[in-house]
Amino acid sequence: MSEEFNMSMRKFLKQVGVTSQQEIERVVREANLAGQSTLSVKVVLTAEGTDLNHVVEGKIALD
Repeated sequence: MSEEFNMSMRKFLKQVGVTSQQEIERVVREANLAGQSTLSVKVVLTAEGTDLNHVVEGKIALD
């Protein structure tokens, strides 16, 4: 893979990570979920024009 591809992918993944964290923090605040044990989360990654459908599921501790 080219250096340009690697840099572009890193930039995209950084944006995904930062904005996802901000949105999770927002929903925990607004829904007053702090103090509950966990928040179940799921990310679905697709790429237009391909058969990519990658699912990542997990739990985030809130206590």
